[in-house]
Amino acid sequence: MAREKFQTLTEQMFYTLICLKKECYGMDILDRVPAMTNQRVNIGSGTLYTLLEQFLDAQMIRETKVEGRRRSYILTDKGKEMLDKEYIRLKAQLNDYQQFFGGE
Repeated sequence: MAREKFQTLTEQMFYTLICLKKECYGMDILDRVPAMTNQRVNIGSGTLYTLLEQFLDAQMIRETKVEGRRRSYILTDKGKEMLDKEYIRLKAQLNDYQQFFGGE
């Protein structure tokens, strides 16, 4: 059975959606993700623009401006719901870890 799309988010997906809490351009996301993760997570431009198209198709984000080739985006309610679900899933994983390995 095929896995449902966006059932879980990759780090690149998660941080891209976080960036879109406020309207921004793709180039902004490419700068913000490494900055917010202390350079731990990077997104290539090809990956980012593929994700943005997938998020648009899934109505998780919407396009707000088009200026030539520059496009800006913002998170939708559906995208925020997905982030909330992922947050709850990650917290559950952390709780499981703490239960088995202690509060490290």
